[in-house]
Amino acid sequence: MVKYFCCAGLLKSSWDQVCVAFWQRYPNPYSNHVLTEDIIFREVTPANCLISRRLLTKTSRAPRWMERYLPKHMASSAYIIEDSIVDPQKRTMTTLTWNISHARLMSVEERCEYQINPENGSWTEIKREAWISSNVYGLSRAIQEFGLARFKTSVTKTMKGFEYVLAKMQGETPSRTLAETATERARETALAAKEKAKDLASHAQKKQYV
Repeated sequence: MVKYFCCAGLLKSSWDQVCVAFWQRYPNPYSNHVLTEDIIFREVTPANCLISRRLLTKTSRAPRWMERYLPKHMASSAYIIEDSIVDPQKRTMTTLTWNISHARLMSVEERCEYQINPENGSWTEIKREAWISSNVYGLSRAIQEFGLARFKTSVTKTMKGFEYVLAKMQGETPSRTLAETATERARETALAAKEKAKDLASHAQKKQYV
């Protein structure tokens, strides 16, 4: 069984600017989870299309109940393959990404198409599709729901990151709002405290049986 998700986005910048920003979008304040990006392959076809393949390394904190199914060294990071085709004649950029880490547990494939907005030639629209699947018996639905929720959060951060980089390219001085910064820091602090409390409780329980 596969969960399908589709959404559309709009960037109020030209297609050319968005294509340039695509290669410069890391790092930005909304992508702290992206650790590295490496070009594996790149070429220009006879039709002048730019074809690229990149390897991205991201932090990927799995929920506690899922960590038992992952090797310890793989529970906090993930490797993503990103293929892209830029067609300057059709004025389209298409990307396809998928995870190569934890793929037996959960597979997430994403396809994005960037093209000129038909109602405003100075804007760029994005059609985004995702397929989330899991074959873990008895847990596939829960894993897919978790993957979909995380994917939607990632889409929001991706769009904000794009807008941040585009604003910088256009000479503006983008900055995160105090509310956004405070909310994220509060969330991180609460998560760290929760994890620490769980570890302390687990340690205390073990001591009772020693």
